Amino acid sequence: MDVASLIADFGFPIVAVVGLGYFIYYVWKYINNDIKPELGKMHMELIRVIDQFRMLDQDLIRLQQKVNVVLEYRARQEVLEDAKEKEALEKIEGKKK
Repeated sequence: MDVASLIADFGFPIVAVVGLGYFIYYVWKYINNDIKPELGKMHMELIRVIDQFRMLDQDLIRLQQKVNVVLEYRARQEVLEDAKEKEALEKIEGKKK
């Protein structure tokens, strides 16, 4: 049967409703069979990526703390070295006088 004879027998509104009903069934079937399982897989991958991101963030925080400690230690060493140099210069100047 072709569409023209169906329209002649049942009328356009009935044929259009049946066609739209089939379209809705086809879309529903496609979503349930193809998209939902893939969506479940993507959800698990998203959770894995979020966990990795959190771990990376924690690693970056630890690394930043280590860098801050090293910079603070270096600044403290520079202050101590400057103080030693000043003491050495004062001793040298004291011996010259």
